[in-house]
Amino acid sequence: MALTTNSVLARARSCIRIERDALAATARGLGAEFVATARAVEKAVAQGRKLIFTGVGKSAHIAGKIAATFNSTGVSSCFLDATQALHGDLGLVEEGDLAFLLSNSGQSDEILRLLPMLRRFGVGIVAFTGTPDSDLARAADHRLIYRVPREACPLRLAPTASTTAALALGDALAMVLLQARGLTRDDFARYHPAGNLGRVLLLRVRDIMRTGDRFPVASVRVSTQDAILAMTKAKSGSIALVDPRTRVLRGILTDGDFRRSALAAPDFLRRPVSEFMTRRPKVIGEDALGVDALRLFETYRIDDLIVVDARRRPVGLVDSQDLPKLKIV
Repeated sequence: MALTTNSVLARARSCIRIERDALAATARGLGAEFVATARAVEKAVAQGRKLIFTGVGKSAHIAGKIAATFNSTGVSSCFLDATQALHGDLGLVEEGDLAFLLSNSGQSDEILRLLPMLRRFGVGIVAFTGTPDSDLARAADHRLIYRVPREACPLRLAPTASTTAALALGDALAMVLLQARGLTRDDFARYHPAGNLGRVLLLRVRDIMRTGDRFPVASVRVSTQDAILAMTKAKSGSIALVDPRTRVLRGILTDGDFRRSALAAPDFLRRPVSEFMTRRPKVIGEDALGVDALRLFETYRIDDLIVVDARRRPVGLVDSQDLPKLKIV
């Protein structure tokens, strides 16, 4: 068949719709068995046990990805090749572990042969399948069932909607456990130290803030003209204004404040900057994560964020214009 524009797009959209329907059916089918499996995982993790994921064919790829997702959230997990397990790889299995056996049909020979071997090691069994009345499902301690009205393959042979639904179900389980364990960004960053994700997660405000000559600070008693000159010299869109005695932050003057003050008073340049500054500006600590600074920018729609120490004395400035260069946004 010729690959005309209409036929290509129609086939692609049909595939996506079929996989979407499988996801919707799987979500609707979640119930007590999913909850029981989540609690079994929680118990295994609390006892310092690991999760084992295994499958054959396309299910093996899905099993490996789900194991990787759990590992990235701090849950010790591994992929076990179902064939190699019967030739020595069962050495990684320990009593109390929880094994997820992935098979869409629930009748895969390699998986059914592996199941009693795992039983001998005192391992809990989770049937991860699209067939609730299969031999695998009947023999397991827990069941994760995904619902697939039909595959997207025109021949109804290639795993498509079933692998999509299985992957989503595994992700759902991992995210439920992540939230239940109260995982923080700091925790997550420890498991992603490399690459752009790790760099962004590990960046602290102290790593990205402007300091020294690039961070203008002045007393609240200076004139507006002197404050603007200091801003200009530092090539900054704002200036931190402090108590002249304690150096505690009292306010901020931004480009926006400058424009508004020009409209408010003809002699604004000679008047004290305290008359035009923004009092109680948004601040952040230098040990906070860079993504926390991003959240403040997005929540309050501000352009500059003063960094303060424990005594609320300004130590730096985060300019929103710097964030794209750091790939935080």
